[in-house]
Amino acid sequence: MDRTRPVRLGLGVWALVVALIALVVLTFLPTPYVIQRPGPVYDTLGTAAGADGEQVPLIQVEGTETFETAGSLDLTTVQVVGNRERTPSWFELALAWMDSSRAVVPLDSVFPEGVTTEQRDERNATLMVDSQHEATAAALNELGYDTGAEVVVQEVVEDAPAEGALEAEDVITAVDGTAVASVKQLRQAIQDAAGAPVELTVQRGGEEQIVEVTPAKQTDGDVTTWLIGVTLRTDYDFEIDVTLQLDNVGGPSAGMMFALGIIDTVTEGELNGGKNVAGTGTIEADGTVGPIGGIRQKLYGARDAGAEYFLAPSTNCDEVTGHIPDGLTVISTSSLEESLAALDVIAEGGDVGSLPSCDVVTLSLIHISEPTRPLYI
Repeated sequence: MDRTRPVRLGLGVWALVVALIALVVLTFLPTPYVIQRPGPVYDTLGTAAGADGEQVPLIQVEGTETFETAGSLDLTTVQVVGNRERTPSWFELALAWMDSSRAVVPLDSVFPEGVTTEQRDERNATLMVDSQHEATAAALNELGYDTGAEVVVQEVVEDAPAEGALEAEDVITAVDGTAVASVKQLRQAIQDAAGAPVELTVQRGGEEQIVEVTPAKQTDGDVTTWLIGVTLRTDYDFEIDVTLQLDNVGGPSAGMMFALGIIDTVTEGELNGGKNVAGTGTIEADGTVGPIGGIRQKLYGARDAGAEYFLAPSTNCDEVTGHIPDGLTVISTSSLEESLAALDVIAEGGDVGSLPSCDVVTLSLIHISEPTRPLYI
């Protein structure tokens, strides 16, 4: 009789017990991570459930003629599994690590220390509203409308160079005598001054004033930035009434797709040739397309929703390359103009392979985080 057999059997049972105990512990042990997964996809040319549950158009335009559309111009989203109150278990993380459509990211990168889930949601909702304004401005600028853009001081930082010179609600119309109509123009003028005093022309209480501010130097590694210490916003006076509606989605990354949807709605013909196109990207009023988070999850969400083509910010190409799901063609873009040119090729059945792709540009790109607004300079 083999007396070692009961011993081996006993060791096996104990090993199984220990493994089960470890699994239970890992299931309930808090983790410092959350999971990103593909979220819902919304067609900017279609409808979505409103606050009362009724279907409402994502884009409504009044004050100009609108036209029938076809196909889709989908905006993509990312869902986050977990928060500071309840993080995913190690078992859930292990399953996510093995799923190419999901990503495991540090908790602090999504829910910063000291910021509640409610505060994060409120901030993202504000970013979405601001992004919709920028999308409308970008679309109308592209169409030749006057957007009536004004750079407005939202807040002056205490003990900053601008304190005593600028006030909240000042409208900055020029710097050193050169007219400015965007935060980007103002920021660039301040950087070009390289620390020299700048004269700002402002409208305050219906009167024009000229104030002088000397920017302060801020150094981060090898990067030098000149700041005057204000947060700014851009106000618009649109010639036509554009209403964008999408509840329960936050952040600025829907901007480009909203801009394309607006253009398609108010121009004759089908911008996408009736095909299913998805995409993502922040947008500025001048048409600049910026980077977003969760690009890999958005690619899978678009593919699963039936999109054939995906417009991705060129600044996200380092995350796109090698992670494109089968059946999806990704086109990189850095501006609204480039996105429109790509849609023209798609609509005409042209050579999509000739369009910019992440495989071509990825080596020269560095991914940066999403911008936030109001902007601090």
